[in-house]
Amino acid sequence: MRNPRKLLVLVAVVTAVGAACTGHSTSSSTSAPSPSPPAHGIQKLDHLIFIVQENRSFDHYFGTYPGADGIPTNPDGSFSVCIPDRFQGGACVPPYVSHSFDFDGGPHAHNDAVRDVNGGKMNGFIASLKPRDGYCWTIPDQPQCPDKIGPDGQPDVLSTLPRAQIPNYWAYADHYALQDAMFAPVDSWTLPSHLFLISGWSAYCPDTTDPMSCRSDIDLKGDHRWDYGNKPVYAWTDITWLLDRQQVAWRYYIGNHTCWQHPPCEDPEGRAYGTAYNRNILPGFTSFWDGERANGVTDNVRPVEEYLASAADGSLPSVSWIAPTSVTSEHPRSKSTIKTGMAYVTRLVNAAMQGPDWNSTAIFLTWDDWGGFYDHIVPPRVDGNGYGLRVPGLVISPYAKPGYIDHTTLSFDSYLRLIEDRFLGGQRLDPKTDGRPDARPTVRERLANPVLGAFDFSQDPQAPLVLNPWPWSEQEPWSSFG
Repeated sequence: MRNPRKLLVLVAVVTAVGAACTGHSTSSSTSAPSPSPPAHGIQKLDHLIFIVQENRSFDHYFGTYPGADGIPTNPDGSFSVCIPDRFQGGACVPPYVSHSFDFDGGPHAHNDAVRDVNGGKMNGFIASLKPRDGYCWTIPDQPQCPDKIGPDGQPDVLSTLPRAQIPNYWAYADHYALQDAMFAPVDSWTLPSHLFLISGWSAYCPDTTDPMSCRSDIDLKGDHRWDYGNKPVYAWTDITWLLDRQQVAWRYYIGNHTCWQHPPCEDPEGRAYGTAYNRNILPGFTSFWDGERANGVTDNVRPVEEYLASAADGSLPSVSWIAPTSVTSEHPRSKSTIKTGMAYVTRLVNAAMQGPDWNSTAIFLTWDDWGGFYDHIVPPRVDGNGYGLRVPGLVISPYAKPGYIDHTTLSFDSYLRLIEDRFLGGQRLDPKTDGRPDARPTVRERLANPVLGAFDFSQDPQAPLVLNPWPWSEQEPWSSFG
C-alpha cells in the first residue's frame, strides 16, 4: 500500500510544477503558505500501535499493584478471598504471590470461562483444571513443580506476580496509564479474541461468499476456523477494509519466520519464531484475497523486523497491530516465559520511543485472554458474545496521564472505536452504513466506552521511558525477534 503522506507530497509537487509550466499561479509569489492549525485531542495521535500478548489475567499480573482494583485483602494484607480446591478435598485456598517466571495456567475455552465465573462467584478456576499428566495441577510432587504451586498446594492459576517478576510492565504503569477494567472481548480463547480485535465479531460462515450467512461462533472448532494452507473462511467485514477504502495506512506485524502464504515451510527454531494462525488472522478473511481491495493488500502483513525499521526511520503506518510468536507470546507452557515475552514487548516499545514518531504515538498493550488465571471481577455482559474475563491493559504515550489508573470498563472494541474516531470520521463496522453488509448481531463499537480517559492532550508530552529489555542477571537465552 502506498504511504498516504508520500502520496500527498507527490500530488503537491506535481501541482506546483504544472502551475509553473503553464504560467499560471494559484497564489501570490510573495505570500507565505498558511501554517497548519495545531492538532487537538486525538488528532495529536498519528500512530496507534496495538501489542497483544497471550493468556494472562489482570489479577495475575497486577493483582497487588497499588491503587488498582486488585485482589481483595484483609487489614493485615493477606488475601481475603479463597477458591475451593477439588484436588485437596474441597479446601478453600487463597491466591498467593509467586516468584516464578514459568507457569502452567489453565484451560481457557468458552466452557472454562463459564466455569471459572461460576455465575458471578469467580471461584471455579481450580474446578476447570482437568487431571493431566505432566502438569502441576494434580501431580505437584514432580521435579518441575515446586515453582508452580503455592504454599498451600494451590495450582499456579491462583498466582499473582510482584513488581520484581515483571518490572517493566509495572514501570509502564508507574509512568503512563494502567487500565484495570479492560476485559477480553469474548469469554473464549485466543482466536475469537483476535477476530474481535480487528473486526468486532467471531463467526462461522457456511457460505464464504456471503457475509450475510455468518452466525456468531465463539468456539470456532474444526472447519469453522481458518488455518495456514486453507482457503479463507471469515466472510464478514474487518476494520482494514474500511481503512483501505479511506486510504489509511496500516500494517499487521507477525514473526519474522511465519510461513503463512505458502506452507509448509521451515522455521529454524521449530515454529518458535513463527506466529500461529490463531494470532495471524487477517489472511483468513475472504476480503483479504478476493479482489475487493486494491492489489497489494496482502503485503500489509509484514515481519516484525519491518516494524522496528519503520519505528526507527519515522515511517510507521497510522495503525499497527503486532502479534507475537511462540517464543515471545507469554503463553503458559510454550517456548515463551514471562522473561522472553517482556523482553520482546520492551524492545517494541523502545523502538517507538526512540524513533521520530514518538510524540504522535499511542501504544496499547494488552493480553488476548485470561489463560485460566484467577481474576476476582465479574465480566460485564454487553451482548450474547461477551465480554470475557479481565486482562491487563496499558496505555503508553506522551499524552497518557502519568501514573494514572483508568477504571473505565473497556474491551478490544474500544480500540476499534478509537481507530474509527481518529482515522475514519467515526464510521463503525455497521452493516447499515459501512458499505459491506454482514449479519453481525451488534455493532460492538457502539457498546464500547472510549479509551480517552487515559489521556490528557493538554499536558506537555511525556518523555520516553526506555528500559532494559532483560533486567535479570543471567544471559538472555535467545534473541526475542529471531
